[in-house]
Amino acid sequence: MKIVCNRSNPPLGGLLTAAYIKALHSNTAVDIQWGEESVVHNDKQSVICDSNNDVLRAIARLFDEGALYGRNALEKSEVDSWLTYSIGPLSAKSDFDAAVQRLGKILAPSTYLVGKRFTIADFAVFSVLYVNKQWQILITKKEVPVHLQRWYNYILSQEYIQCALSSLPDEAKTVLNPPPSTRQSLEKSQTGSRQQEGKFVELPGAEMGKVVVRFPPEASGYLHIGHAKAALLNQYYQQTFQGKLIMRFDDTNPAKENVHFEKVILEDVAMLEIKPDMFTHTSEYFDQMIEYCEKLLKEEKAYVDDTEPEQMKQEREQRIESRNRNNTCEKNLSLWKQMKEGTEIGQRCCVRVKIDMQSPNGCMRDPTIYRCKNEPHPRTGTKYKVYPTYDFACPIVDAIEGVTHTLRTMEYHDRDAQFYWFIEALGLRRPYIWEYSRLSMTNTVLSKRKLAWFVEEGLVDGWDDPRFPTVRGVLRRGMTVEGLKQFIIAQGSSRSVVFMEWDKIWSFNKKVIDPIAPRYTAIDFTSYTSVHVEGVKEEKLIVPKHPKNAEVGEKELWIGPKILIDTVDAETLKEGENATFINWGNLLIKKINRENGKITSISAQPNIENKDYKKTIKLTWLAETEKAEFTPTYCVYFDHIISKALLGKDEDFKQYIGHQTRVEYQMLGDPELRKLKKGDIIQLQRRGYFIVDVPYEPINLNTCREQPVILFNIPDGHKNDNPMATPQVKPINEKEASPTKAVTTAESRTTNQINSEIIKQGDIVRNLKAQKAEKSEIDGAVKLLLSLKAEYKAATNSEWKPGCVPAEGVESSKVSSAKASTTGSKTPSDINTEIIKQGDVVRNLKAQKADKNEVDGAVKVLLSLKSEYKTATNTEWKPGCVPPDSVQTLKISPEIPSAKTATELNEEIIKQGDIVRNLKSKKAEKTDIDNAVKVLLALKSDYKAATNTEWKPGCVPPASTTSIPIVESKPASTESTQPSSTVENNLSESAILQKITEQGNKVRDLKSKKADKATVDAEVKVLLSLKTDYKNLTGKDWKPGAVATPIQETEAALNNSTMSSNEIDELVSRVNDQGNIVRNLKANKAPKEDIDAAIRLLLDLKGEYKNLTGRDFPVTGRTITKQPKEVKQKQAKESAAKSGNVTKEIKLVDAVEESGTKKQTRLGLEAKKEENLADWYSQVITKGELIEYYDVSGCYILRPWSYAIWEAIKDWFDSEIKKLGVQNCYFPIFVSRAALEKEKSHIADFSPEVAWVTKSGDSDMAEPIAIRPTSETVMYPAYAKWIQSYRDLPIKLNQWNNVVRWEFKHPQPFLRTREFLWQEGHTAYAIEEDAKAEVPQILDLYAKIYTDLLAIPVIKGRKTEKEKFAGGNYTYTVEAFVSVSGRAIQGATSHHLGQNFSKIFDIVYEDPETKEKKYIYQNSWGITTRTIGVMIMVHADNQGLILPPKVATIQVVIVPCGVSINLSDADRTKLQNSCSELEKELLDAGIKVKGDYRDNYSPGWKFNHWELKGVPIRVELGPKDIKNQQLVAVRRDTGDKITIKKANAIVELKKLLDDIHNNLYAKASNDLASHTIMTTDWSQFSPNLDKKCIILAPFCGSIPCEDNIKKDSTRENAEDPNAPSMGAKSLCIPNDQPLPIKNTDKCIHPACKNKPLNYVLFGRSY
Repeated sequence: MKIVCNRSNPPLGGLLTAAYIKALHSNTAVDIQWGEESVVHNDKQSVICDSNNDVLRAIARLFDEGALYGRNALEKSEVDSWLTYSIGPLSAKSDFDAAVQRLGKILAPSTYLVGKRFTIADFAVFSVLYVNKQWQILITKKEVPVHLQRWYNYILSQEYIQCALSSLPDEAKTVLNPPPSTRQSLEKSQTGSRQQEGKFVELPGAEMGKVVVRFPPEASGYLHIGHAKAALLNQYYQQTFQGKLIMRFDDTNPAKENVHFEKVILEDVAMLEIKPDMFTHTSEYFDQMIEYCEKLLKEEKAYVDDTEPEQMKQEREQRIESRNRNNTCEKNLSLWKQMKEGTEIGQRCCVRVKIDMQSPNGCMRDPTIYRCKNEPHPRTGTKYKVYPTYDFACPIVDAIEGVTHTLRTMEYHDRDAQFYWFIEALGLRRPYIWEYSRLSMTNTVLSKRKLAWFVEEGLVDGWDDPRFPTVRGVLRRGMTVEGLKQFIIAQGSSRSVVFMEWDKIWSFNKKVIDPIAPRYTAIDFTSYTSVHVEGVKEEKLIVPKHPKNAEVGEKELWIGPKILIDTVDAETLKEGENATFINWGNLLIKKINRENGKITSISAQPNIENKDYKKTIKLTWLAETEKAEFTPTYCVYFDHIISKALLGKDEDFKQYIGHQTRVEYQMLGDPELRKLKKGDIIQLQRRGYFIVDVPYEPINLNTCREQPVILFNIPDGHKNDNPMATPQVKPINEKEASPTKAVTTAESRTTNQINSEIIKQGDIVRNLKAQKAEKSEIDGAVKLLLSLKAEYKAATNSEWKPGCVPAEGVESSKVSSAKASTTGSKTPSDINTEIIKQGDVVRNLKAQKADKNEVDGAVKVLLSLKSEYKTATNTEWKPGCVPPDSVQTLKISPEIPSAKTATELNEEIIKQGDIVRNLKSKKAEKTDIDNAVKVLLALKSDYKAATNTEWKPGCVPPASTTSIPIVESKPASTESTQPSSTVENNLSESAILQKITEQGNKVRDLKSKKADKATVDAEVKVLLSLKTDYKNLTGKDWKPGAVATPIQETEAALNNSTMSSNEIDELVSRVNDQGNIVRNLKANKAPKEDIDAAIRLLLDLKGEYKNLTGRDFPVTGRTITKQPKEVKQKQAKESAAKSGNVTKEIKLVDAVEESGTKKQTRLGLEAKKEENLADWYSQVITKGELIEYYDVSGCYILRPWSYAIWEAIKDWFDSEIKKLGVQNCYFPIFVSRAALEKEKSHIADFSPEVAWVTKSGDSDMAEPIAIRPTSETVMYPAYAKWIQSYRDLPIKLNQWNNVVRWEFKHPQPFLRTREFLWQEGHTAYAIEEDAKAEVPQILDLYAKIYTDLLAIPVIKGRKTEKEKFAGGNYTYTVEAFVSVSGRAIQGATSHHLGQNFSKIFDIVYEDPETKEKKYIYQNSWGITTRTIGVMIMVHADNQGLILPPKVATIQVVIVPCGVSINLSDADRTKLQNSCSELEKELLDAGIKVKGDYRDNYSPGWKFNHWELKGVPIRVELGPKDIKNQQLVAVRRDTGDKITIKKANAIVELKKLLDDIHNNLYAKASNDLASHTIMTTDWSQFSPNLDKKCIILAPFCGSIPCEDNIKKDSTRENAEDPNAPSMGAKSLCIPNDQPLPIKNTDKCIHPACKNKPLNYVLFGRSY
């Protein structure tokens, strides 16, 4: 056994464990060494360890066959728990005492922590206690729990433990136990300030007055907030230990140094109030470093290497020694001389040190220490031709300058060993390296290069832009140096790598500015209301600038008869009530004057003597007086420059910069604002904190203008206060995906790599939680973990689970290939074979958890092979690809039954159905049932493919057998029919494309080899000239993936073709057959490689068709149409012109597509509403981009197109209920069992089928927690606390949230889902009549949602006793009807709860007259996203959605038409400008409009796309329309085309939108009326029900009778097998009764003898 221990972080527990093993097995040799990192070695492998626990686990796994780690799974779990405990509660100061007490209790009956012998758990806990200061204090005070003391003494008494502790080197002892003097001086110097500090770790070996630290920035840009952390941390330790801080410019690279940036950095450091004791440059020590380099060369510890950079890189990755490694000393010195002189030979060389080319640490594989750069240095000029690397210079200069502690971020961890190697090799003094995590902020970039891009592109004002993370930027935005210091100190020297949110740092800043920021007032310039105060004269008052800090000073405040307040404040005032005007007093509101519902002015009178400010509205205000004019003011708010919080490793930040990041508001400012100076920080009362960016200046005589004061908003850590706090913005270049386009994932990382990162990040999260880190720190780590899991899911199509084994890559292709004859070099097939083999090597290495560097080396080889494949084939290598030198023959996947008859399939379906039913009846595991169901669905899909009909119970399969055909590919014809000149042009275009590809590869190679800029620029110019030639030849810009334009055969050539029509028909038949194969493969979810192979064969057949006919294969119809497309279009237009202004839209089938690449998608619906409602509905919601299916049954993803509809409903209803005094709130999603069962035990028939949370991680929870099915039990306990007096009533609260109900088996998106969005209102009243009056009032609002927004008629009514809400006195409902299914659906409900819940939850108030406690009266009401499903079912048709205009995200879409190759550039520009102009005019008129200017889709495709998405109006605009000053509007609801004069467009389109709404409502109303039947005859009840009708019938209202109606109306055998079969339920008792009940009327059910009470609406329902 060999263990190398880290000097700076000694693994004490590991050393004790090694001593234990040696004592246990005397014949085991244990070799303990000390180095720069902890490594555990055995004969087979080495494990690099970062922590004590890592060493313990490695020793247990490598040397003790599991006994030290526990003997079984339970013991292993316990050991892991104790290891976590040792670095968690036992290492946290605040938790230490409780952790010790717990240890004492656990050890009371035990000798060991786990099992009946020592495990690594004992040594982990012991080692933590041994070095803990609090533990030593407990021992001194004799306050250690007795059993814990016994256990501790027992371990300490072991001879091998004593031996191991005494053999620790002095350096390790110092690290484990810092000198008491240092500790005491630290504590004394920091008394009173520890509460604000983060996790600062005491510096090992630090002595008061002797600590020297340094801050070494590179002078290549402005300092950002990450640099600020480094600088302030160094300053913190300098001040703490009363030491010295060196400011050193690292100027080792002359190409990056800039004297200007040096000056800038010095200014930034001064801004941070950092005063270094010494300023130095690395270049001051160039002579010493050259001497050290020559020393290493002479001692043969270094060598000069002239290997090419790219080759050197590969050799280091593959651990291959350089051919120059063993050069003689004389040769090295000779080449070194050439380098110092800057000769041509010298410039090809570098100096490398001999460390260890086999090291698992890449930084130790002979790193470079000197390079030759023949360019001047800003400080030394041309004196030197050789310059050291930073890694070589850093340890040397640190040693020379006397640095005792080198503070570095965690990124340098792998270089620490290299740092100490240089120190030892050169015999220099050894500084301590102290690591901390870099400061990473969300929604920004900290790369100087990327920040410079923003500046160069003009997207920001400069390096001091307030949106920038630079020191100047944050200070300009209002960050104080003290606030920044407190934030950095609070973070401490933690090593946890997390992304910090900006609100954290701004909340620290608020603590600094809040006590000292003077208060002023500003009123919205665009929306204010005047208040006329009776009997008040203009007068100046003197008031304090800060209500709690008199030292801030005083200001002038004017009062007068006319004052101004914000209109939003005016809306809150009530006549006859007092309002508190801040800094003045109470005013009594006498009258509020309104005009057209808007407040115009307010009359008030002083009520200053009234000092009751507790329940009054507080207002900010300004007096209008000539004696103190308002200050012109602008308030500016900023948002993050990057809209995405965390960027992925390979994500381009430029995708997330398209959003608005600056907005300003004009204000009427306090007269006192004129006195402010630049940089003053103030608070505008009730608006937030601001910093003066531009102070006020009076009128300038030159410009005749005054300079308004410009205030920048200072965030205070509250996200919702900033009007710029908007939702995350999608990438600006993200294209709207085609419905059939698959989502691709980044290929940069394998699933194994992602899996490893998830495991590591999981450990980080657990450690942070165990250490009780800051919440923001934990949240950042969790966000990163979730993003990794999302990336894993995208790559594997499965959720990540602990212990999962990722599927690496795809199975090798089932497409066989025959090798082409070779000519001495590797063919693509050979390379493909090597790639597959190397992929297996990589996977095996990862599965065996090989050394990271070994894996990286294998990956590099794999990538080089893929690059070689790309060079040979001009295509990327992908799993399952077929090399172009192979002959392809398609094999049908064994999963697809290629020769089964329909009868055989029918029998298998019946058998598999029995298997599924048996599994369900036995309540088998869900995974078993799901697998059986998948097999059943696959069989049904095969049946459909074989018979072209859906399988249904009892169906009779066709007698003839049908098998899935296999089409053999024939070689495509190579005969050419093009004219020679055309062929030459095509070849010319192909040649240019080939040259562009070759030149592009050349440019990329130069960049990868880091060639000089001049060479790269020259080659780029060649590439650009080739692209220009391409554009001149083709008339279009070159784009990646461009191909030569296919040659169009002339009509004459077609007519002269010698090909027979029979041959064409045969080829068409083969294409159609192969198309069916592709569709069947997709339907059966065959392996991707099978589908790809079939598609390639299909494309080959289509290519053969095009070669023989000169035309693309038809997209639809799939038959040869003799009539050209242009003729059809012309006929259609002529027909339209003859029929007048309004015509039905004519849909043309393009038999022949235009030339060039064209997207072909299965865009439209393939199922019909009246034939297969379920499939139709599924296709509408997915192809219409409303829903994305999710892997939890009954839960769905609402896409923006559907969520916008919900938002429209939400916005309208929210504004309406606020008019009634309802306020929004939010309550938790979880319900305790006690609260839920309290309700259940008091309310009959209330049976909550809820989802329960029973586990936390792997542990069972003490008590299950329910996920709310509704919120009565969550909210009403709070009501009981809040309501004490009648003055606390009424309470009117509403929340927009989600609920979960696990009460059904067959979910349908929107209609019946396990989780859905809704609003739920809960109100409480003292008077019953007031509560009852609200119920129909809310119901009317719900009805308006359906009628006024969704254009759906509803029936308002009251639920029967059986169907009412459990726990309510009665329920009102709005019922909608879906005629296509013959089923009603509950649209929304409003419940009167009476006193049922108030009695359960003891919600009482004190009667003001009798002083008795009385129970309150309550209501609840709600509407859900079910509304969207109703809208789809009612309005959508076989072309897709039809959106009612008032909820449509886009009401009008503009599609440019008539763009052809013959259209001039001027006409194209004119068309685009006309469309844009029309779009702007419609937007300004309040019409929601979008122009579809995508140039990669044809107008026809766009027509179908927007028709599928249901946009109410499509506007077509072409060159002829522009000429005639008109446009064509197409209605989605009727398909009518209407020609509109452009001058009248706004008026006509608005009218058309209203007409569409009215038409949709009228159509749905007629549908409802025609399906509503009134009957008193039971014999007519069920037949009408089976005709998909709802029925009005007299009903007695009893629950048993209603049960009988449902039972007896259940359909057993109806004519339509697709019709619903459930019995009828009562829908509601309509408010509008069709007829009064007569004495002679009987209840509809013949067995009922009760008298009917009302006509009740019955029907089948969702």
